[in-house]
Amino acid sequence: MVFSSVIFLFFFLPVVLTGYFLMKQEWRNPFLLAASLFFYYWGEGKYAIVMAAYMVFNYYFGLRIEKCREMSSPDGDTRAKSILLLSLGFNLGMFILFKYTDFIIENLGYPLRFAGFSISAPQVHLPIGISFFTFQALSYVIDVYRRDVKAQKSLINFSMYKALFPQLIAGPIVRYRDVAGQVENRTVTVGGFYSGAERFITGLGKKVIIANSVASVADMAFNAAPNGLSAGAAWLGAVCYAIQIYFDFSGYSDMAIGLGRMFGFDFLENFNYPYISSSIREFWRRWHISLSTWFRDYLYIPLGGGRATPRRVYLNLIIVFLLCGLWHGANWTFVIWGLWHGVFLVLERTKFGAFIERLPKPMAHIYASMVVLAGWVFFRAETPAASAHYLAAMCGFSGGDITAAELLNPKAAAAIMAGIAGCMPVGRVLQSIGSHQAYAYARTAMLFSVFMISVILLSGDTYNPFIYFRF
Repeated sequence: MVFSSVIFLFFFLPVVLTGYFLMKQEWRNPFLLAASLFFYYWGEGKYAIVMAAYMVFNYYFGLRIEKCREMSSPDGDTRAKSILLLSLGFNLGMFILFKYTDFIIENLGYPLRFAGFSISAPQVHLPIGISFFTFQALSYVIDVYRRDVKAQKSLINFSMYKALFPQLIAGPIVRYRDVAGQVENRTVTVGGFYSGAERFITGLGKKVIIANSVASVADMAFNAAPNGLSAGAAWLGAVCYAIQIYFDFSGYSDMAIGLGRMFGFDFLENFNYPYISSSIREFWRRWHISLSTWFRDYLYIPLGGGRATPRRVYLNLIIVFLLCGLWHGANWTFVIWGLWHGVFLVLERTKFGAFIERLPKPMAHIYASMVVLAGWVFFRAETPAASAHYLAAMCGFSGGDITAAELLNPKAAAAIMAGIAGCMPVGRVLQSIGSHQAYAYARTAMLFSVFMISVILLSGDTYNPFIYFRF
């Protein structure tokens, strides 16, 4: 069950909202927990036990760490650190087990098979959203250890936070310290509910109308024979994938933020028009903000951050983005994607960065866009070799005869134009130049149209993937 499905829109969500508002305040958290577990069980079946394990163990770890820290003695600090290490081992161990076992065995298999041994990957199932709820759990236990937040005493409340369905399977990564007060006590206002509904519909339109419409073009381009694409077709496919991944993931984040508001939660923003960036440093301040700030606070700064010697800073950036790439998936293409961004972030801390800053804004924007677009080729391709072939096609070296006109269709063309406009803060500009009342009426009419078009498209189209589910 996904947010952009008829079952969710017209059955699950209305039932949960109705039940939630009919409940007394003290029963709302248990009700949301039950609904969230049902939501996850619908998609994952028996693997919901993995989520349950994360809830119980991290609840216990948080309580034990806080109790030891309250001892105010060296022995208490030592015990707290030991429990923290145990919690890190549990969370990362589960994460590696489910996400990287096949990748590790497959890559170990090359030298072993060369030596005459037979080995095969066991095809371990990847639970949906494990990357997100693992990092969510890690931030919780680390923040309790740092005394940045008090441990949650109620298992029901903690489990509700951990399993809350709007952000459970594809983020954003909601840290406990950002919503601790809302877990205990929150109020839903008419204005907040309406704002949440608006945000949800905006995300639904991004996903269904734009991301889904360009996805078929991107798929055809990246699934074509290595030497089959003309340069124009390769560029079209890359642009469509860049639009798809942004509107797919930012659309999901908008829907999650909107749903959170409808239940009284205030989740932090996850995207801020990343494609208007003029550098890769700016891009990562705008793209997947909950992930980039997580790596900053829990890895980059503990490694020394930007205060170390230049060489150490460069190494820190490479380590962070190597792991950022691996976080996205167990494939060498993700590793290359992470290192690609890491290298440019290092370069932008050298004289090259000063040169980029002196460029006219349009030229700096073109530089950042080309780096990001090339990075998406590594991200989307199935293998490093496939990404190299695709980049060669973009440079005109493939000699393929599939043209952009053969891939494009009217629906995708309209979605590309809407996507390009949606990558820029057009709404803010329109709001600033018109009257508030006229803008409000136009926005309401547009959102109603977006919702109706989305429902019509969902009713007649079975192709409705969420890219970030596999991460």
